[in-house]
Amino acid sequence: MGSVIILEETTKYPITLIGKRAGVCWGADITDNKKNYKRGMDCITANHGRTLEYVNVEMIIDGYSARVIREWYTHLGGAPTRLQASTRYIDYEHGFGYVVPDSIRNDEKRYEIYTEAIHQINRALIELEDIGTPREDSALLLPLGMTTKIVDKRNLRNLVDMSHQRMCNRAYHEYRKLFGDICTALYKVSDEWTWIVDNLFVPKCDYLGYCPEKKSCGRVQKKEN
Repeated sequence: MGSVIILEETTKYPITLIGKRAGVCWGADITDNKKNYKRGMDCITANHGRTLEYVNVEMIIDGYSARVIREWYTHLGGAPTRLQASTRYIDYEHGFGYVVPDSIRNDEKRYEIYTEAIHQINRALIELEDIGTPREDSALLLPLGMTTKIVDKRNLRNLVDMSHQRMCNRAYHEYRKLFGDICTALYKVSDEWTWIVDNLFVPKCDYLGYCPEKKSCGRVQKKEN
């Protein structure tokens, strides 16, 4: 399906950096990375969330639907920013990738209807191009299921908050897959990221200790009134 590439500008040792930044304000020794790491862990376990905002994550997110990327954009806390593949300059008329949900892919009749609709859009785009229609106008036909590519920049606090919502079993399935791919990619950056993924990226029921959803999946008990 999609892929996540972690860019080199991403903070390699996030816990150490958290401790180093906090140490400046505490008048502490920030030349010793062992002390910085311990201080960083203290900040995390004490839930000093603002210190997490110094950890930078930059990545290329490719091959996911425009629909899920629209949802991705809703997590705006902590001043993230992004660039997205252009529908004005890229030639989508002669073919574009698209996502097929399992409920459609695994049923022959549904798959036939779905792919034929995509092909009809593609044919219409080609015909509009042939008669001189501006690409920025014909692109309005492109479906939310088409795949797209973005370059994304955000901080650790934003990703931790996102995990509580998007690792929930009731979250949109493609978003759960996307966040899982991000976890896998960050896992490989360093041991510090491995700890963060294992301990901080959790669904909100694990974070809260109960399920706040009106329609719970049943994984964790709802909060008693």
